[in-house]
Amino acid sequence: MHLKYTGYCRSYLKCIQCQHPVYRLKMMDTTLIQKYNVPGPRYTSYPSVPYWDEAGFSISQWIPGLRQSFKESNLQEGISLYIHLPFCESLCTFCACNKRITRQHSVEEPYIEALLKEWDMYRHIFREKPVIREIHLGGGTPTFFSPTHLKKLLDGILSGCTVHPEREFSFEGHPNNTEREHLQTLYNTGFRRVSFGVQDYNEKVQKAIHRIQPFENVKKVTETALETGYESVSHDLVFGLPFQTLEDVRKNIALTLELKPGRIAFYSYAHVPWVKGVGQRGFDEHDLPPGELKLEFYTTAKALLEEAGYIEIGMDHFSLPSDRLYQAVRSKKIHRNFMGYTSSATQVMIGLGVSAISDSWYAFAQNEKTVEAYYEKINNGGLAIMKGHILTAEDLKIRRHILNLMCFLETGWMPEDRFPGIMERLKALEDDRLVTITENKIIVTPKGRSFLRNICMAFDLRLIAKAPSTRLFSMTV
Repeated sequence: MHLKYTGYCRSYLKCIQCQHPVYRLKMMDTTLIQKYNVPGPRYTSYPSVPYWDEAGFSISQWIPGLRQSFKESNLQEGISLYIHLPFCESLCTFCACNKRITRQHSVEEPYIEALLKEWDMYRHIFREKPVIREIHLGGGTPTFFSPTHLKKLLDGILSGCTVHPEREFSFEGHPNNTEREHLQTLYNTGFRRVSFGVQDYNEKVQKAIHRIQPFENVKKVTETALETGYESVSHDLVFGLPFQTLEDVRKNIALTLELKPGRIAFYSYAHVPWVKGVGQRGFDEHDLPPGELKLEFYTTAKALLEEAGYIEIGMDHFSLPSDRLYQAVRSKKIHRNFMGYTSSATQVMIGLGVSAISDSWYAFAQNEKTVEAYYEKINNGGLAIMKGHILTAEDLKIRRHILNLMCFLETGWMPEDRFPGIMERLKALEDDRLVTITENKIIVTPKGRSFLRNICMAFDLRLIAKAPSTRLFSMTV
């Protein structure tokens, strides 16, 4: 490049020598980055999992509360299902998901049998026919499973259920092993959205994270999905990976725009090598870009995506106006849970499979984290739950504020919501021009969007009351 970043606005200029668009990014105060680049939750729930009151939770409390929540919401909005399929043929060293590495595909059938047994237990708890609004297949690698086994799983899940007319069924596909038959089988079962994990196109970065997949593979599977009839294709990109450069980010966005997926997830890499079972030890922390550079990655990508017609949604996500995610923002129906952002809000989400988390709005419950422990509980006729949390009245108020901020970048602010210390923390954020505070509303500023997790942390009474003595979360920038 022959010009350097000089300011921040949505306009851009072109390099006089190579005509490459150069966005004018307002110089972010490095002291602001240093101040706010701290470990923090991603807020797919409140309280975040490390702050659950496990001692105050029991399955005997979980079941009646879930049953009541199901009765309150099933017929009107339906329920969501998250199904965790943990198997992968190889280990990606950037991944913090719960997975089991194996090339033995004989694991598929017994795992599906266990999932269907677990679902039958929940069907028994509900006592009424479930209305299925959302299904998301996550992993692991869902397309590790054969199309035949995926069909068996989904036929078993949907048997005896009603499918909501505004359903959204989606799955995560690996560009290297998602075949046309996978796409067609899931399409025939009602799936209309697929997200492909791209991460980065630079071969050096791919080798570091052990995820080799050329652009041609992503292009082929994206085009095949659209030919099959999928209405929404998403690409997942990650910034802050080892050896990643600003030029890599520009190239990643340029190649992505050639395929123009309906939505793009642009995630900040979460470096959490201290978590048991995470394979993030294939590179050194010194190989990772610093916070200041990561923020430049983000602002550069954002400018390029907005120039191409994408709209920023909440945190980490961009959508074309034609995609349901953007439409959900416009209609105030967007929701955030353990599946991430979804285009419809359901009060009940059931998590099936190893490590999956269920949410009744009033309580959370997480399954056993190893395949062996999961099988043992399921095959003995009990739910596979290992821990959970019953939300208090205070939790429910804080949860609503954090959800509003993550989805709508603002939240209503009533006198009864002003818990001790929150106003002081918000005033400090306002002084840094990250939020605007009115008599009855907290609004995230454009500058504040880069620090959305930090803004939510101002409300996190459990985190503030008991600051962790060891690293629990990834860095916020």
